[in-house]
Amino acid sequence: MTGKYYAEFEVGETVEHDRRRTVSEADNQRFCDLTMNQQPLHLDAEFAGETGFGERLVNGLLTMSLGVSMTVPETTDGTIVANLGYDNVEHPEPVFHGDTLHARTTVTDKRETSDGERGVVDMHVEVLNQDDDVVCEFDRTVLSLKEDG
Repeated sequence: MTGKYYAEFEVGETVEHDRRRTVSEADNQRFCDLTMNQQPLHLDAEFAGETGFGERLVNGLLTMSLGVSMTVPETTDGTIVANLGYDNVEHPEPVFHGDTLHARTTVTDKRETSDGERGVVDMHVEVLNQDDDVVCEFDRTVLSLKEDG
């Protein structure tokens, strides 16, 4: 287990995650197929070439999913009961095939549950590309275990 228990989270701390992932065309195609998203901006090179982007974009939900997954080892791996929510999702910049993503997490709040047996932790996650442009950001709320519980 490498995640943090409730008491180990510090409001204001920022974790720069070491994991990186280069997103391939195959990754994007499979994700679109699995989620039944047939948006031509993700799949049709000719269509996408005629847009202001000039090429296909990686599915935003894949970008967000990778962002969550890259943060788990240092934050919640084996130490949470559940993810409670994802809010305020934004995609300020596009992601293209071949972009390499990394993430950082900032703890924004924490509070004990009403029974005092667990804790709720709020985090802000930023997903960045190889140029350190923020390509996705969102708030993640988790129900965290206490080490002795």
